[in-house]
Amino acid sequence: MNVIDRVIGYFSPEVGLRRVTARAQASAVMNYDAASRGRRTYGWKAPATAADAAAFGSRERLRQISRDMIRNRAYAARARDVVVANVVGEGIIPSIRSDNANAKPVVEELMRRHLLSNDIDSLGEYDLQEMQQICMATVFSDGEVFLRRRARNARFGAALALPYQVELLEADCLDTTVQSNGANLVIEGVEYGPTGAIEAYHFLSEHPGAVRHGDTPTSTRVHWSDVIHVRRFDRPGQLRGVPWLAPVMMTLGELSDYQEAQILKQRMSSLMAIMLKWVGGSQKGTTGGKGLEELAPGAVVELPDGAEPVTVNPPTVEGYSDFMKQGLRAIAAGIGVTYESLAVDLEKVNFSSGRLGRNEMDRLVRMWQRGLMIAQFGAGMERWFRDGLRLVGHGGIPFTMDWTPPRRILVDPTKEIPAMIEEIDAGLNSRQGVQRELGRDPDRIREERVKDQQADKDDGLSIPPAAKPG
Repeated sequence: MNVIDRVIGYFSPEVGLRRVTARAQASAVMNYDAASRGRRTYGWKAPATAADAAAFGSRERLRQISRDMIRNRAYAARARDVVVANVVGEGIIPSIRSDNANAKPVVEELMRRHLLSNDIDSLGEYDLQEMQQICMATVFSDGEVFLRRRARNARFGAALALPYQVELLEADCLDTTVQSNGANLVIEGVEYGPTGAIEAYHFLSEHPGAVRHGDTPTSTRVHWSDVIHVRRFDRPGQLRGVPWLAPVMMTLGELSDYQEAQILKQRMSSLMAIMLKWVGGSQKGTTGGKGLEELAPGAVVELPDGAEPVTVNPPTVEGYSDFMKQGLRAIAAGIGVTYESLAVDLEKVNFSSGRLGRNEMDRLVRMWQRGLMIAQFGAGMERWFRDGLRLVGHGGIPFTMDWTPPRRILVDPTKEIPAMIEEIDAGLNSRQGVQRELGRDPDRIREERVKDQQADKDDGLSIPPAAKPG
């Protein structure tokens, strides 16, 4: 009862009683059980932290556990491969659209020579598709990855088509010892400006966990325009990422431990052991029972007088398959992939169930493709590519860069392709739209079809009519 209720109750007890009663009834009816504190919610954690503060101080530990799980736990490695294969696959390929027919080949040639070759990598090892695979795998394991633009000149990279290269960096390379830069706050190596946006990154000159070290690593402030920071956003105001396995680490670890225990139990179940039971006051012999430790089929073993063999009943393995399936379903749900793809279990899958599961997963995959690999990785690479074109005198060419995701695997092509053709004929979808959904470049298909027709015509071959589904 507050002060107002006590004052009203002093002058008008009936009114005061009604106020207190109404408040008690409202408190009992208008609430959420999950927000209550009691036996059922004991141990629930609900800190009122901001998006990035929730993982502050824990990112390094989460990264280390996540990497170890991927190295040593089969289903963690499988989950990473499933996500990378579906989001990136053979690569999200850029293509050029331009109304300037003369300038378009120039841009495409520079894109082929630089962006789509190993020249794009500062180490000269990865092309664009491999770089995408590594970035997506790192986002899965670490929660985030950094790409740093490295300017090149006549001394370094004289043979490059465009004067820059890209260096891949893990989050470990952030210098966490820097606390501020002028008036800007620096948290875990990331510098934030007065509006809260990222203004720069502070990177170490080499990975702190490298086997070989040169001089003492130095820290360099790198402006945000020279960095592509790829991570998944889950909350408003979030600017850092967390490992993809974070929600399922406990379940994955416990399930792996259970699996190892069952494997050991199965090994014990396959063993046969015999104990000798001494009857009455019999004395243990010196040679009797020799050979039991290496009992083989058809073996004859002499037992001493007074000894009776007793066979040990090893434990049996029961309920293993059902328990593993339920655990893997929970892990698959937490990661965002289907149970069948995670567990490689297609035992009870038919076309309908397979298509339904793929539909749900495909929606997530398209969301990750757009949000991570196109809106962040692709947009940043396009920005650097345009800067490179300006530096070599081709900055005035108007063009649009499109990114085509990898080909979507069809569950049953004999049923799905005719349905796509009917959508085009009915005006529900465009031919280009369907081609892009299948991971193909419409411009390239059109050019190749024209070349095929011209080649057939030059060779005197008849062009078959377009086939329609019956």
